Amino acid sequence: MSAEIIRLLARIPETWNSGDAEGYAGLFTEDADYITFFGQHLEGRQAIEEAHRELFKLDIKLGGSGGAPLVKPLSDDVALVIVGGGSSVNGEPDPSRQSVITLTALRTPEGWRFVSFQNTRVSTP
Repeated sequence: MSAEIIRLLARIPETWNSGDAEGYAGLFTEDADYITFFGQHLEGRQAIEEAHRELFKLDIKLGGSGGAPLVKPLSDDVALVIVGGGSSVNGEPDPSRQSVITLTALRTPEGWRFVSFQNTRVSTP
């Protein structure tokens, strides 16, 4: 389970950095809930694709995850995933964009997909 989910997770920066909005959205279920870095709630794969098609026109690239992801099985077909993330804008790393991402992975007939995504900025209290 974990290895398959880690491979799915690795496709996030791969599809993002190549500007592949359809491929990026394809990592999610048709009815996925996706909370963006800025708190926008995207509902469904189509909304994820449309929002990212526009976003990918900007020069924002995903960087290292800041460590190994935590994959916590909740059942044979569901897992919680927590991973760090960062990005660069116009080729410059931007530490203010560091985040913690929480996802729910679901085994589907098409393979593992993410059914939820929550991106939260890292900050100090």
